[in-house]
Amino acid sequence: MKKIEKVTLIGLGAMGVFFAPRISEQLGAGFRVLADGARKDRLEQRGVTVNSTNYRFPIVTPDHAGDPADLVIVAVKGYDLPQAIKDIRNQVGPDTLILSVLNGVESEEQIAAVYGEKHILYSYMRTSIAMHDGKAEFNPDNGSIHFGDKKNDPEALSDRVLAVRDLFDRCHIPYRIDDDMLHGIWFKFMCNVAENMTCAMFGVPFGVFQKSDDANYFRRAAMQEIVRLANAVGVDLGQSDINRQEHVIGRLPYESRPSTLQDLEAGKHTEVDMFAGTAVRLGKEYGVETPFCEMFLHGIRLIEDRKFGKI
Repeated sequence: MKKIEKVTLIGLGAMGVFFAPRISEQLGAGFRVLADGARKDRLEQRGVTVNSTNYRFPIVTPDHAGDPADLVIVAVKGYDLPQAIKDIRNQVGPDTLILSVLNGVESEEQIAAVYGEKHILYSYMRTSIAMHDGKAEFNPDNGSIHFGDKKNDPEALSDRVLAVRDLFDRCHIPYRIDDDMLHGIWFKFMCNVAENMTCAMFGVPFGVFQKSDDANYFRRAAMQEIVRLANAVGVDLGQSDINRQEHVIGRLPYESRPSTLQDLEAGKHTEVDMFAGTAVRLGKEYGVETPFCEMFLHGIRLIEDRKFGKI
């Protein structure tokens, strides 16, 4: 097993700050952030503030060549993924591992189409981090990254998985290695589509699901659509997964807001195309009807058009 000593992170937003301070503390100069243009200037001038500490991480640009990373963590927004795939080209060597922590169900496939499946590990995040104006406050011990190969035998993990596990152990980053990563990725996708889209479209926090039958009507209907879609693509999602999330949603702080609603409130574009848009597109491809996802897709696009002055 090769020890991971050089890590490049692209995307220093809410997901990126979950990793950056801890990996930087452990690896020192072996950790760098990939950025260019205005984003690079902003990080150099202002850095990022995580739990009241300001960080100025080493920065490399996409044209920096000859020094590939052992691990590349892709933590950009969904709409920035195509550019990120191009930007990491000089960070990927023959043995580089790539960990995409984006929401959605397709980022690994999109990265593998360019760099090859041998570089890809599967992952998803279970954490809630709000970031505003370059500042994030969160409990580093709350939440975790789930990662691994598509299928993982706890008694016979691959060297690739063991290498990342060793890094996260050294950096004190909470993690889980799922037996079935695709099931976990689709489970989170189901929750994101149903909960993020409902909250964003109607402008309500997560806590609404603890008291409003009307909010839960939309959430549960969307969950059922994603279950049918997952089954169509070969992922064994079911009613037991919906039931499991019922316990989680009831424990969230009332005023917690999902990322899509945060983006709308901050006047930013959302990842609606990666959530509801993906569900609608795959539904048409696999013959699964997705009327609630279509409603979310066009409704949130309409809200964006209004906020950005297109209508």
